[in-house]
Amino acid sequence: MTTKKKFNAIDVQFGGKYRYIARGEKNNGIRGYITKDVKYLNEANTISFGQDTATMFYQNKPYFTGDKIKIFHPKNHIKLNKDNAQLFITTMNKTFSSFSWGSSSYNVSILNETKIKLPIENGEINFSFMENFIKELESERIAQLEAYLLASGLKDYTLTAQEQKVLDNFENIEWEEFRLGALFEKIKTKKLSFKADELPKQIIGKYTLPCLTSSFQNQGLNYFAPKDGATILKNVISIPSNSDIYRAYFQSNEFTVLSDAYAINWVYGDAQLSPNQYLFTVPCINKVTDLSIYSYKNKLGGWNVVRNKHIQLPIKNDKPDYKIMDTLISAIQKLIIKDVVLYTNKKVGT
Repeated sequence: MTTKKKFNAIDVQFGGKYRYIARGEKNNGIRGYITKDVKYLNEANTISFGQDTATMFYQNKPYFTGDKIKIFHPKNHIKLNKDNAQLFITTMNKTFSSFSWGSSSYNVSILNETKIKLPIENGEINFSFMENFIKELESERIAQLEAYLLASGLKDYTLTAQEQKVLDNFENIEWEEFRLGALFEKIKTKKLSFKADELPKQIIGKYTLPCLTSSFQNQGLNYFAPKDGATILKNVISIPSNSDIYRAYFQSNEFTVLSDAYAINWVYGDAQLSPNQYLFTVPCINKVTDLSIYSYKNKLGGWNVVRNKHIQLPIKNDKPDYKIMDTLISAIQKLIIKDVVLYTNKKVGT
């Protein structure tokens, strides 16, 4: 269960051959790729476990680890693969969800005594059911993804001549600084009578409207409230005002503001931004707000501070170049979605 050797990220030189697994929640825990002494590689077909975060990932290739990572090795006749490992991880996540945060909750002695539920047949773990169940779920999700790609028009990932031209000429785009307060205004919203811990984290009954908080997970939308009496927003940008991470998001679906965050919309000139143009402005905003110097202890502040930040936008005739903003995002979407489309085509056999 203990890793062969833990490497400090400060001392790691990235750009190598083998995965370096840390405690992050994204990209299967992969922080980067390094080349170290291969005798310290952890075995493939194991589960990496963040000891103070309970983040778990199936690792199908040998890997190095950072601090506070434990390794779940299969015992006896158990052989992990990408299918049964997902069910193991799901059941472990459900069990660990009742634990409090912190390394003391996940020390080795507690982990060894923790019990999880698995399907059985004749007193033995039913691996056949586990693997078939996961495969069926995957097929169902692939079908849903395929339908979404078709309905949204994202199946077409071929760049138009204009999109290719914008990509080719990116280095020649002219940029200019704009004050955020000149481009956007903060939207006034009604204060909800709920607190976060009073609201469900999934749709239940009349609790159907996503609520914005300062969380950076799920774009800050982790609770649901009734629509009655709420200010319903859509196609605007949200920004946390009291957080560890001040990351802006484009909210394309209906939501409302709950606490420690706010929403802004475009007011510059007479333009009405398209979703792509809003998406373009998000990384421009994050370039000046989503910085490592800001945290819960060293707060960025609310709109009264952010509105005086300056961002760069492409310009034409001394105004934001809306066409380039739209075209560039369209091109990037196609480049990103291409692998998804090819993956679904392979899975469905088209």
